Amino acid sequence: MCGRFTMAIDTEQLQMKLNLGAMPELWEKRYNIAPSQYIATVPFADSRNVVYMRWGLVPFWAQDPAIGNRMINARAESVAEKPSFRASFKNKRCLILADGFYEWQKTTQGKGSVPYYFTLKSGEPFAFAGLWDDWEPKGVSSQPGIPGLTTCTIITTQANRVVAPIHPRMPVILTKDRMWQWLQATNEAEKLALLKPLDPDLLQAWQVGSEVNSPNNNDEYLIDPVEGTNRNQSTQELLL
Repeated sequence: MCGRFTMAIDTEQLQMKLNLGAMPELWEKRYNIAPSQYIATVPFADSRNVVYMRWGLVPFWAQDPAIGNRMINARAESVAEKPSFRASFKNKRCLILADGFYEWQKTTQGKGSVPYYFTLKSGEPFAFAGLWDDWEPKGVSSQPGIPGLTTCTIITTQANRVVAPIHPRMPVILTKDRMWQWLQATNEAEKLALLKPLDPDLLQAWQVGSEVNSPNNNDEYLIDPVEGTNRNQSTQELLL
């Protein structure tokens, strides 16, 4: 699962590092992005322009947009066949821009969970493999005031050895050398081949404070290691 992430790089730096097109005018560094919020995506490889979409996929055929609350993630193992995602997997893939993500590890006592922050060792931004769709309300005359939506979801896969001690799933991370393949792939086998766990040697993690539990918090300190840990420890060492 991927339920929170960060995008805390300014537009000029992000545009340069990932070779992006036009950037949105309204931009802020975000340290605690949550479902149902609008997030930065790239739906087309030709322009590479960055546009905002709401996180939580609402398929074009849905009767109620509330279905998006349950569609923040799509499993790589079933994304090509599942009715909610297969049309988007075929024709509406996107990049979801990020520079880190959070996962929570359940405590052995079963009382709450502990948050960890994951990011590339290089500090570079990257993209999650995503899907998107446009939705319009059915029977507009009976649903006045309900606007159309453009929404998206993050694809997840089995966790690599860095994430696995914390959570069994992780988002599909596309580094800049693979990002555009995801948008330009022409056959199913090529697309599925990209939906693999990231090389664990590229990823690092550390424990962060419980303040990240609330999506109302959005400050740089949220990604700071908790006292007694550091950014160079492995997740296995953190759990000892």
